[in-house]
Amino acid sequence: MSSLKKFLRNGFTLLFLSVFAICGTLNAQSVKQQAIKYQNLLALVDAFYVDTVNVEKLTEDAIVKILAELDPHSIYISKDEIKEMNEALQGSFSGIGIQFNLLRDTLMVVATIPGGPSEKVGLRAGDRIIEIDNENVAAIGMKNTDVHKRLRGDKGTIVNLKVKRKKEKGLLEFVITRDKIPIHSLDAAYMINKQIGYMKLNRFALTTSDEFLEALTKLKAQKMKDLILDLRGNGGGFMTAAIEMVDQFMDAEKLIVYTKGLSTPRRENISTAKGIFKEGRVVILLDEGSASASEIVSGAVQDWDRGVIIGRRTFGKGLVQRQFPLSDGSMIRLTTAHYYTPTGRCIQKPYENGLEDYHLDILKRYKSGEMINANSIHFPDSLKYNTLVKKRTVYGGGGIMPDIFIPIDTTANYKYFNLLVRKNVIYPYVVNYMDKNLESLRKKYPKFEPFAKNFEVSDEMMAEIVALGEKEGIEKTEEDYNAVLDDIKLHVKALLARDLWESTEYYKIVNSKNEFVQKAIEVLKNPKLYDTELISE
Repeated sequence: MSSLKKFLRNGFTLLFLSVFAICGTLNAQSVKQQAIKYQNLLALVDAFYVDTVNVEKLTEDAIVKILAELDPHSIYISKDEIKEMNEALQGSFSGIGIQFNLLRDTLMVVATIPGGPSEKVGLRAGDRIIEIDNENVAAIGMKNTDVHKRLRGDKGTIVNLKVKRKKEKGLLEFVITRDKIPIHSLDAAYMINKQIGYMKLNRFALTTSDEFLEALTKLKAQKMKDLILDLRGNGGGFMTAAIEMVDQFMDAEKLIVYTKGLSTPRRENISTAKGIFKEGRVVILLDEGSASASEIVSGAVQDWDRGVIIGRRTFGKGLVQRQFPLSDGSMIRLTTAHYYTPTGRCIQKPYENGLEDYHLDILKRYKSGEMINANSIHFPDSLKYNTLVKKRTVYGGGGIMPDIFIPIDTTANYKYFNLLVRKNVIYPYVVNYMDKNLESLRKKYPKFEPFAKNFEVSDEMMAEIVALGEKEGIEKTEEDYNAVLDDIKLHVKALLARDLWESTEYYKIVNSKNEFVQKAIEVLKNPKLYDTELISE
């Protein structure tokens, strides 16, 4: 039997017929007929096409095309992509436990994971990795994916490194045993003042509920009364993690979210009595990068008038996917239902005009003025809903609309700062500055608080950054420079704080001037202002 016929018999037919039989599709006979039609097509190509063809690729391309015609979030995932895709959501991978950066074609250790394999053997921030398993990795044009392939591996396996360290003669050798490395979904959790706590969440993974509950417990132990939950840029993840997070805020027997599809009956998720933050006030920060699970959390909080939402309209992903494994180890992630907030809002934005139009939606919002002025947003009456307690007006039809709007910064001169970041000028400068000044910084600032209060980015430091920018073709004008001077200084100081301590200290610095966070603090410091946002219209 030819490889094609074997593939058709054992792969394609099983792929299509078994999946649809398991799902109990009413259209099973039609599906079977179409599967046979495609099987015949491949057989004809194999028998008569002028050149040799890659049957597996043809089938993968067909699957990708079919799913793209359905909706923007039904996708095909090859077997090679599955492991990497799952790592972020599962919350761990096996490796050596470093954060790294490719700086001028050199692999540099930015930080070691506390308690990880690299920290245990003495690898340090600032070390340059020259060889991995006796293979040179310096100045060979490596990419991040190349680094992952070399440093990640099965738990218990060995990796040998040769490292260049400042002030050390020759290369240092390290033998590191790979181990499970956690991927944290909580970037920061700290007290802003004696009453207000802050949390920054980057994803909803398997470990998110535990991380969130642990942080919530610690902040409550520090007498936290109010919480700012920062979900800006959080593209979502596991719906279960979002449901368990909302459960910490809600009284028992409250609808959190429900799902429903053509072949999927309505399934409701209800809060329990186990929540530990049912009384404290809540402010959630959102933007156009907040999606999926972030919208479940904010939608439930808004619908039950449980907190105030600050920011801009969220992405608008209200589709539920289910993963189906295929015969060769790949899988499809297929949309099986919509999810709805407690008031019945389906917040999935329209996608009838195709993928390109769907993915250009954020740009269209900007061009329409929506991200600059909330009055530019218009919803038909059919998309208006009333919240469940205060009977306030909220909207469906594409994302969660905030209670308090924060416009995007459109300062024209801000482009100078953006160019310095985008052309990778600022971070390499910070790395080199840390190389030269690490010992003196740690001696002068053994704790974060004196650093936050007293450290200043000097004019000399700024002159060096400007000079590096000019080498990269970034022209400085006094108008551009003065417009963003304070922003650059704040960014540099925050990066230094992160390298000296952890990501929490980075957010402590940037949040001291962040418009979203400062507005949240203002609302929480003023009970009347907080309550006003939750008053019925």
